[in-house]
Amino acid sequence: MSNFPGLEGRTFGVTPVETVRKLSGLEFLQGLIDGTLPVPPIGRAMGFLLKEVKPGYACFTCTPTFEHYNPIGSVHGGLAGTLLDSCMSCAVQTNLAAGQGYTTLEYRVHLVRGMTDKTGEVRAEGRVVHAGRRTSTAEGRIVDANGKLYAHGTTTCIVLDL
Repeated sequence: MSNFPGLEGRTFGVTPVETVRKLSGLEFLQGLIDGTLPVPPIGRAMGFLLKEVKPGYACFTCTPTFEHYNPIGSVHGGLAGTLLDSCMSCAVQTNLAAGQGYTTLEYRVHLVRGMTDKTGEVRAEGRVVHAGRRTSTAEGRIVDANGKLYAHGTTTCIVLDL
């Protein structure tokens, strides 16, 4: 059971690669959203959910809580890094055909404002910049309900045959 809002009643697990191989990246991610596929365990561990996908775009939401705090009394920067890696790489995944996968080769994170348990829900939005045959790049932003920027980043992913 998760301590994070919005995760109640969700099924968590890892979808078998045999199933993933049969779906386009967009179909797979839509299955995570609509509940036909289980939410990956990291969503429960860190308290975030995939909320929206379309070709070249992925959006996660998260409400930072006290459970995200580091020893100096603010939300750990790793939450922003994980949210950005997730939204940017899933944006890349939306463009993949059935039988294709990917992995992150590198990503950069720029933390511009700290989050606390008073921040409220944030949106991590990733958008593809370049969709190539073997590599793709994307950019991402974490913003609050008022559009205030907390972090932004870029990624490069390699496209693989599953």
